[in-house]
Amino acid sequence: MNARFLKWVGVLLAALLVLGSLAWAQEEDAENCKDHPMFSRMKGFYIASCESDFDEVEFYLANSETKTVEGDKTVINYTLREGSPKPSVLQVRRNYANAIKSLGGEILLDEYITLTAKLLKSGKEYWISVAVYNDGADYTLTVLEIAAMVQEVTANEMLDALNKDGFIALYINFDTGKSDIKPESQPIVAQIAELLKANPDLKVSIEGHTDNVGTPAANKTLSESRAKSVLNAVAALGVPAARMSSVGWGQERPVADNRSEDGRAKNRRVEIVKK
Repeated sequence: MNARFLKWVGVLLAALLVLGSLAWAQEEDAENCKDHPMFSRMKGFYIASCESDFDEVEFYLANSETKTVEGDKTVINYTLREGSPKPSVLQVRRNYANAIKSLGGEILLDEYITLTAKLLKSGKEYWISVAVYNDGADYTLTVLEIAAMVQEVTANEMLDALNKDGFIALYINFDTGKSDIKPESQPIVAQIAELLKANPDLKVSIEGHTDNVGTPAANKTLSESRAKSVLNAVAALGVPAARMSSVGWGQERPVADNRSEDGRAKNRRVEIVKK
């Protein structure tokens, strides 16, 4: 081999190395993009692009129905790296469906190229979709986070419900597994106090309920503690404690199906019952 030929080979190898490094750089995660905290990616994929903002998203449901939800949206677009084994569309959907189910979520649609699910976690509601393209070589994960439900109810509305039905169900947010009332639910406590102050002859029972997660004994204890916490919070606002009693029923009296997260959320409630 002469020197000129060796020099040409060297230039060619250098060029190939540069092209290879550029190709790899194109398959690195896009700048400032990362996986969602709740979900890992499929093996062999990189993040081609991502976006996060407050927006509304239309999610596909069964029977060609849709639901539009607004909240904090995260969209992550994944692309298969060159040379990596390509999963099937079903494999991508099943991977995320299993991950969502393991977190206690509910699958609302799982067919063709689309997966839609809903998840309640740490007091927040999440809507999730996975759309798979190019026979499994690309997919988009969308996660929309809705803030914890804040129930707005007035003392007059409570009184109307008590006179009509004898009780009203309130969704008061507590710390997970505890009886500490969260700040966003303090306005509900204030309305209970206003109700009782405006109706001095009214006496009520404050009754706690839970879902069926955990043991019946633990749920009963937790519901009792939460009902007592509400009673104490109302008394602290100037209502005589003698006008109120508290009891915890645990998981004994569900109002919805405990097999879904949405049903379990409805069962975690505090009822004000007219005596």
